Amino acid sequence: MKDVGLITGASSGIGKELARIHAEKGRDLVIVARREKELNDLKTELESKHDVSIKVIAKDLTAENAGQEIFDELTTAGIEVDYLFNNAGFGGHGKLHEQDWSLINGMMDLNVKALVKLTHLFLPGMVARGRGKILQTSSTAGYMPGPLQAVYFATKAFVNSFSWAIAAELEGTGVTVTTLNPGAVKTEFGEVADLEDTSLMDGARSARYTARKGYQAMEAGKLEIISEPVLKLALKGGLPFVPQRTIMGMVKKMQMKK
Repeated sequence: MKDVGLITGASSGIGKELARIHAEKGRDLVIVARREKELNDLKTELESKHDVSIKVIAKDLTAENAGQEIFDELTTAGIEVDYLFNNAGFGGHGKLHEQDWSLINGMMDLNVKALVKLTHLFLPGMVARGRGKILQTSSTAGYMPGPLQAVYFATKAFVNSFSWAIAAELEGTGVTVTTLNPGAVKTEFGEVADLEDTSLMDGARSARYTARKGYQAMEAGKLEIISEPVLKLALKGGLPFVPQRTIMGMVKKMQMKK
């Protein structure tokens, strides 16, 4: 396999579009998600359209040893990962004290722990080879607190901080780390997070648009990409001057059902 990209959460949404973009460039893939049928359907689609090889790994990344099992399987098969797309993640809507702990715990395991584990496992090989690119799917949520999605927003703040720090550690190694920070995207995320019928989802971008922006930024070795220009202006130009309670009030209102 050549120019191998490992994509988590590849069965739908941004991850599926990242897989399509990677394959369009003639690059091979390891696609990971829980839903094996959807992964096999994607494998058939991409291999029939492009001269690429696709390896499917059906895995629940919230399981304790999932990351290590993926790494061991690929190492045994002699597959080197050149592009790591830590894309899998989910949110949950509601007040913290009213949410089920298993949902919160699973969110932290997937959004944070699995991402850090896979990054930690695959980085040494990339550094040793002097090349590699990592794209972490984060969110504009990572730039502020998020009442009614407190844990999700916090996990994305972690992803940003963690990713930017290791990007600095990797300077001069030939390995780059990029965070993709979209606003609302038309994927299964809104349904899973119970955000449908909220103003937060108004004007949601397509998964293809978002994936393309992220992939381009990753190839350019950028530190971060806020995929919507208007949001970038607001987050970088206006947000630092707005009182924290005002920001939280605005975010809370956006996430309330209409």
